[in-house]
Amino acid sequence: MSPTSSAPVPDRPATPPRTTPGNQAPGRSAPDSTRRSERSRRAIYDAALALVGEVGYPRTTIEAIASRAGVGKQTIYRWWTSKGEVLLEAFLDLSQRAAEELGEEWVFPDTGDLAADLKLVLRATVDEMLDPRFEVPARALAAQGVVDEQLGHTFVTQLLEPQLQLYVERLKSAQEQGQLRRDVDPRIALELFVSPLAQRWLQRSGPLSHAYTDTLVDYALGGLSPR
Repeated sequence: MSPTSSAPVPDRPATPPRTTPGNQAPGRSAPDSTRRSERSRRAIYDAALALVGEVGYPRTTIEAIASRAGVGKQTIYRWWTSKGEVLLEAFLDLSQRAAEELGEEWVFPDTGDLAADLKLVLRATVDEMLDPRFEVPARALAAQGVVDEQLGHTFVTQLLEPQLQLYVERLKSAQEQGQLRRDVDPRIALELFVSPLAQRWLQRSGPLSHAYTDTLVDYALGGLSPR
């Protein structure tokens, strides 16, 4: 989990109508269907995120999204098959835009101090988890992914797994520097930091705080560091 995700959002191209001298209005340029399609897509994303925040995922419908976005239902169904797909793509787009606002591609810090780097990233993750812009759609997608196998698979492969791989690479770097035991599997080890945080967030079993994630790092590294 990272402060933002730069996972690419799948393209939803629209094929513009072919314009010829015979069908173009005199003195008027051909309408830019691609630009119009992009405006519709953006309106649909914004509508889906807004509605989930206002009425919750169960009460959000394709009809409501279309009405809020000012498009027809057929426009949505031409690009997506369910509201879950719409919300997932909207969330990926939201995360991508947040990453772009940082001004540069986000990378996992590697200062040579593994504990400090992990604490920095996990603190930022807590901040994102507590931000309603991200928390509301993320909770909806996590819940729906349990009953919708395809949506859950896409959520993991397009959003979560790329973030988890950043942890893997950072832990491998720590191994090379002698900060972690050689017999540690980085992919399993990262779950010592991420899984307790995700469980507490999903089940609301305790408060999320920087102090909590700092403690996770201290406890986990106590068992992973060379003796």
